[in-house]
Amino acid sequence: MRLVIVTGISGSGKSLAIRVLEDAGFYCIDNLPIAFLADVVDALEDGGHHEVAVSVDARTGSSLAGLKGVVRQCSARGDDVRVLFLNARTDVLVQRYSETRRRHPLTLPTLRTPTVVESGPTLQESIETERELLSEIEDLGMSIDTSDLHPNVLRKWVRDVVQVDRAELLLAFESFAFKHGVPLDADLVFDVRCLPNPYYQLALRPLTGLDQPVADYLGANPAAQKMIRDISRFLDDWLPDYVDENRHYLTVAIGCTGGQHRSVYIAERLAERYSATQRVLVRHRALASRAPADTSVQTQ
Repeated sequence: MRLVIVTGISGSGKSLAIRVLEDAGFYCIDNLPIAFLADVVDALEDGGHHEVAVSVDARTGSSLAGLKGVVRQCSARGDDVRVLFLNARTDVLVQRYSETRRRHPLTLPTLRTPTVVESGPTLQESIETERELLSEIEDLGMSIDTSDLHPNVLRKWVRDVVQVDRAELLLAFESFAFKHGVPLDADLVFDVRCLPNPYYQLALRPLTGLDQPVADYLGANPAAQKMIRDISRFLDDWLPDYVDENRHYLTVAIGCTGGQHRSVYIAERLAERYSATQRVLVRHRALASRAPADTSVQTQ
């Protein structure tokens, strides 16, 4: 049985992720209470369904604490269990709800008496309450910050995570722009703004770290090569400890000012270095945001 549990902050793209998995052939269930998860999975497996995806959100309430136990139980019997936690910045979530004019699930009014209805919390209060409720399971699986992602990019990242064998640690190298903030899904963050910036070379300015002239420019720079060696040495020292702690995903974020040249180049070189020994993903947040969007990532 392959079981994918999709959870995270409402408005961060959970519905989109579920649709991706449904298109990939998974039997999908939206907003299933944790208390029924184990029994439902057993029933589906008995019915011949061997790829199941379940969406879980904060409306489950206090039973969220039981998710870790269900994951351990399913893993112990040999199931391939992966947890995908989607997140986004509060300002982005507010904008998404404003654009769709949908109500956050935790803003619903409450009935105090048969005749008196108490207004619900504000949108921002609901988002912060939800973050607090979900904080205890945020580290349970792979976290993806969808704040600046186009839907096409999120779809690809979801497919990438699901297709990776969980038996090995998935090492994701992610470049980003500090001017847009540190991504919420980062486990380790390295700042490479101290390196020479190709942006100030007019011929290199319109290019990215994926282009050979930029790679040649930084490849010839001793400081850039030392940065790669130093980050690699840190990862070599600590990766075994992450594995020992049963971590299956580790996102290494590499940041520069605009996320176009230095961070992209460093992330690519690190991905090349570790691809021979690890399951590796490489993604470029600032470059991905350039992609044309079909619709915004604004569903639950």
